[in-house]
Amino acid sequence: MAYNLKENLKKKNRLTNGHRMCAGCGAPVVVNAVLRALKEEDHAVISSATGCLEVSTFIYPYTAWEDSFVHTAFENSAATLSGVEAAYKAMKKTGKLPADKNTKFIAFGGDGGTYDIGLQSLSGAMERGHDMVYVCYDNGAYMNTGIQRSSATPKYADTTTSPAGKVIPGKQQSRKDLALIMANHHLPYVAQTAITQNFKDIHEKAEKAIYTEGACFLNVLTPCPTGWVYDTSELLQISKLAVDTCYWPLYEIDHGKLTITYKPANKLPVEEFLKKQKRFKHLFKPGNEWMIEDIQREVDERWEELLKLEEMSK
Repeated sequence: MAYNLKENLKKKNRLTNGHRMCAGCGAPVVVNAVLRALKEEDHAVISSATGCLEVSTFIYPYTAWEDSFVHTAFENSAATLSGVEAAYKAMKKTGKLPADKNTKFIAFGGDGGTYDIGLQSLSGAMERGHDMVYVCYDNGAYMNTGIQRSSATPKYADTTTSPAGKVIPGKQQSRKDLALIMANHHLPYVAQTAITQNFKDIHEKAEKAIYTEGACFLNVLTPCPTGWVYDTSELLQISKLAVDTCYWPLYEIDHGKLTITYKPANKLPVEEFLKKQKRFKHLFKPGNEWMIEDIQREVDERWEELLKLEEMSK
């Protein structure tokens, strides 16, 4: 069935209104976009690593989640959910759960709890092939604990542990490419997506991930107004600029075949994405143009590499 935005938005939010996420935060938008891909009759078990999403949506005894929710430690959202999925299978096999009951398993974690501290448990769950989806909402730093750099933080970004000073102008390392790392686990489905104006890309990829048997992974760009510092009304514009500059390419790897799902007709320079965020303001001071050029070079190289991978997988 073709994607229809109006029909999709008629579905109820499985992450309800009344949570305590910041205005202009991408995380609740990402979560609801992913969960709207569930069939309305299906039940879900959600696991969330400690982080902004968890502390703002589940403050005992209150919860913003409509589905079953498990709060787990910072580093083991994937491990916890894989255990729940294994128990569910065993209980269905022994008749302790009805055979016609359809439950889906979805884990959420920020980049700190996914790229870094949670990478070991994520890799294990994916390698074991549990029938689950892991969604990384990538906001590019440890936002919940004070905006410290992570391995998803872009080069030259200003954070509290990689401050933009005169000697060292922000983070010095390139960000990790987690989607391709997950692809090398030979999973049935891996995708990178973002929240853009019509939500088509994220919806279709979430639906594929949820209803593809086995371990699947979604990496979703998730702007953070506190850490990135942008006007809260510009959430979707920031995401679109990340995509149109190819800073954040949209692609999927479906049973080994890589397809770029969006190729901008007019690829914008990366400075259009950078200049919207205060964490990069030092790049635009006189004499610092070389940093923008360095980021542009890296974006172009990664984009060309992705185009070659797509051609190779045909």
